[in-house]
Amino acid sequence: MLKIVFSLTLLIMMALSTRAQSADTVSPNEGYTFALSDKVTRQKVTFKNRYGITLTGDLYTPKDSTNQSMPAIAISGPFGAVKEQSSGLYAQNMAERGFVALAFDPSYTGESGGEPRHTGSPEINTEDFSAAVDFLGLEKNIDRNKIGIIGICGFGGFALNAAAADKRIKAVAVASMYDMSRVNAKGYFDATTPEERTKILEQLSQQRWKDAENGTPILGPKGLPDKLTGDEPQFVKDYFDYYKTERGFHPRSLNSNSSWTITTPLSFMNMPILTYIKEVSPRPMLLIAGEKAHSRYFSEDAFNAASDPKELIIIPNGVHVDLYDRTDVIAFDKIEAFFKSNLK
Repeated sequence: MLKIVFSLTLLIMMALSTRAQSADTVSPNEGYTFALSDKVTRQKVTFKNRYGITLTGDLYTPKDSTNQSMPAIAISGPFGAVKEQSSGLYAQNMAERGFVALAFDPSYTGESGGEPRHTGSPEINTEDFSAAVDFLGLEKNIDRNKIGIIGICGFGGFALNAAAADKRIKAVAVASMYDMSRVNAKGYFDATTPEERTKILEQLSQQRWKDAENGTPILGPKGLPDKLTGDEPQFVKDYFDYYKTERGFHPRSLNSNSSWTITTPLSFMNMPILTYIKEVSPRPMLLIAGEKAHSRYFSEDAFNAASDPKELIIIPNGVHVDLYDRTDVIAFDKIEAFFKSNLK
């Protein structure tokens, strides 16, 4: 019974990496899922969060930049993705537009450290953004008073949480935002009943005995199938089209290859991350969602709960994953204007 219930929880989380990298599957674009730009430089960097976990990121800088007081943006997401996917694409585009941009792998995933692997945490994943701000603020060519963050999908919620607590963050933008605490605690559209929630928590609690006996947390079943039957919900088909095809596949991405530990939902179910969203104010926030995205309500509800200054943009006909990599759909002009106006 645990497997049946937890499969639904995994789907809710969209927890879809093996740490091994296959040269056969990552040869184009040096393993990145987007075409690399000759207008920027890209440097691999590492830094630690306050839990001592070493994070790995790619630092994108406008080529031939001589500005010694540049604005900077830290970027991560989606939940279960890696920096060679959406966050790297966003960072590269923002660097082309005059920002220093850091795309990083969160704790326990990708090339970043942390054991056990394949684990998510509302606290630590929020802290990862602040650690990225630490790193950027120590760079000699960056003005530490001009740092913003961008969160994609599940890291949109973490970005808003980080901005509420970390007053060094001067502006925050999110795209296709998920509130990971809410979706785990209540299900999509808050459809999980109290009885169902209790049953899930009971089963996950019992799973801890198995993990303790085993000596390591057990992974849940894959969130995405290797092949579609055609009967899946449209948003699952959309995820598949990104994570399981050449469009967005990466061998280190959990969403492409593997799954989270079975007990990952426990802390999310009991620790709401957007409790203090009003405290982002008076710093500005920008929320962007697709008109037809199954996740649209997360952005709308966050917008309604937040205090000014705030702005919500709905992309006509857009679905959730369109904001992962479709440069003809992602509102980069608006994002650029937002940060240039607020990181000055």
